[in-house]
Formats: sequence, C-alpha cells, structure tokens
Amino acid sequence: MGIREAIIVALGTLRAHKLRSFLTLLGVIISVCTLVAVVAMVQGVNTYVGSKIARLGSNIFSVSQFSLNEMTNPVRFMRAKETNPIIRYPDYQFLRANARLPRAIGAQTQRTGTVKHNGRALDEVNISGVTPNVLGMLAFQVANGRFLAPTDEQRRAYVAFVGPDIVTHLFGGANPLGRHILVSGQQYEIIGVATAQGDVFGQSQDNFVMIPLRTYQKIYGNQDSITLDVQARGARLLPATMDEMEMLMRVRRHLSWNEKNNFGIIGSDALMTLWHTLTGAIASVMVGVSFVFLVVGGIVIMNIMLAAVTERTQEVGTRKAVGARRSDILWQFLVESAVLSTVGGLIGVLLAYLFTLAAGALTPIPFSLPLGAVVLAVVISTLVGLFFGVYPASKAARLTPIAALHSEV
Repeated sequence: MGIREAIIVALGTLRAHKLRSFLTLLGVIISVCTLVAVVAMVQGVNTYVGSKIARLGSNIFSVSQFSLNEMTNPVRFMRAKETNPIIRYPDYQFLRANARLPRAIGAQTQRTGTVKHNGRALDEVNISGVTPNVLGMLAFQVANGRFLAPTDEQRRAYVAFVGPDIVTHLFGGANPLGRHILVSGQQYEIIGVATAQGDVFGQSQDNFVMIPLRTYQKIYGNQDSITLDVQARGARLLPATMDEMEMLMRVRRHLSWNEKNNFGIIGSDALMTLWHTLTGAIASVMVGVSFVFLVVGGIVIMNIMLAAVTERTQEVGTRKAVGARRSDILWQFLVESAVLSTVGGLIGVLLAYLFTLAAGALTPIPFSLPLGAVVLAVVISTLVGLFFGVYPASKAARLTPIAALHSEV
C-alpha cells in the first residue's frame, strides 16, 4: 500500500466514524486553535505597539522621575516614590542650558480633568502642560490652527491646543478656533486642533487638551513631576545623548559615583523590550497549555489507532500472507495516524482564523495571522500523529500472518 492509498484509507475511516473521529481529534483541534490564535494576537499586538512607538521617533527618549524597572515593579516603585525627587522646571532649564548633543529638549506633565463648553462636558480628559518644542516629538501634527508658541509659554497665556475628541463632543464638529473652553474652572481660548490618532486598545488618543507648561504650573502648582522629552540628532548619537543627559542629571542631583540614579531614562527600545517580555510571558503560558492539549490529543489518537489495529488484525494477516512486508504495515498505520492529526491541525487552523476575524471585529485587540505560524502548527500536529502512532503501527507490524488470521474481532 502506497502513501496515496494509506491516505485514502485514513480519510475513509474519518468519514465512516464521524463522531468518533471528531472526539479523537478534539485535543489536537483545541491545541492548534489556541496556539495559532495566541500567536496571531501576540504578533498583531507587537506590530501595533511597535508602529505606535515608531511614530514617536526612534531618536527620542524621556527623562522621568522613575525608571522603567521601578514603574513595572510595585515594591521598587513604592521605594522609589519615597526616594526619587520630582523633576521640576529648573531641572529642565539646567539641562537645556548645559546639554550639547540633543537636537531638542521638551517638557510636559499631565493630569485628568473635565472640560466644559456651553453646558456640555467631557470627563477623563488628559490635560497636559507642555513646552512648545514638544510638537516635533509627539505622534500627531497640527490639523487646524497652530500649536503653542514660545510667547504663549513666556506670557503664561490661557490658550489651548486640543484633540479631535474635544471638537466632536463639545463643538459638534464645528470649527473651534477662537472659541473658549473651561478646564478646571479656568477659561482657555482654542488656538489649534491636532490630527486624529485613533484608539489604542479601545482607549482614545484624541481626548486631550494641551496648555503652556508655565500656565499649567500657575493653575495647578509645581508639585507634579515633569517628564523631559529628548530628541537626539541621529541614531548614531542616541547612546551618547542618553549618556550626556544621565551625567547632567547626576550632576544636578549631586550624586556621587557609587550612588544609583534617582531618576529614569527611558528609550523606545526599552519600551519595546518590556512589551515583548510581557507578551512573551503570556504566549509562553498559552503555548504550554496548547502542548498539554496536544499530548492529550496524541494519547487519544494512539488509543484509537490501537483499537484500529485490533479491528483490522485479520486484514493485516491477509496482507502479510500475500507478501506485505513488516515495513509496509508499519508505514500504513503511521500514515493513517499522521493524516488523522493533520486533519485535526487543519480544522484547528480554520477555527483560529475564524476566531481572529470575529475577535478583531468585536474587540480593540489587533490580530495578525502569520503564514509561518499556520505552517508550524500543521507540521507540529502531523509530528504528534507520527509520534503517537509509532506504538500502534509497530504492534500491527509485529503480528504474524497465522496469529493474525486466526484472531477473532
């Protein structure tokens, strides 16, 4: 019996026992479906987050009150909250006056609040105090009007640059330039509107109001720590620029050579590394669960193949009696086992594809189904069938013609 005939026999067995075949392949179907869906989610999310970070510019990093390690560990964060001083406006001025490598150094701080206009209100608005030079380091551009100017900063002007959500919810989409909004009870004139950024995991990025940093501190005080956005002159100068900013901050904080930094320097590469670590941990857990299902599915396939060997003992005896070699019998049952698991893998891939389509339409989570993951999942399911089919196939191949022909099913 050749490969083609063995495949036909295996498919015929699937058709003849549909329910048994489905139950046999259930473990393989679930494992492959889970594996492919998780890979699609991780791949899609990584690509999505990477594109968002890339829009901020690869030559940009930030100096903040806390490091990335402190922000991602509750114990370290609480300790750093007690020891790390906040970054103030004089720190920003010191760095601007003494740094030589950066193309630009901007500053911003933020909080959430309610914005009102003519009886309409929008809650949970991101209210940011920024310096005018952060525009080139942000993900959006000016869609209408203008951005904050140095004179606005110097005069502590009550002007605002707003996101599209403010225009949509408070002005019904009408041109808001020259009109006023109330932010924390203070009136601001709208001077510009940003281009739309869309949502990130269902969270709007267009729900914000930006005012001059000195105006922000005039209204809210200077107890909110400032984040400094630093733009290097190029990718080759990025490491040197980060080193210079670290050195200047240590000088500003009067830290000795053996004292740790009490501030953080965060680059886009560190953010992507952290994100990949988080998604990698999630993927590892789900892949582990998938392999457990694969093992269970493989054991079920082995049991079914053992039952098939028992049912077809006389067939094996007849084939051996007419000249079939031991390797022919072994190959026949191995192919049948592999076909069973491959069909389960293909069904699992199809279900995963349908799941990603439905989840992508109903949730904000982006999915990206790579062809390599599909091929790998099908190959793994085939190998599972081959591995767990070895014992039933070898058992069938060891049968002698006389013993097989005299057996009773």
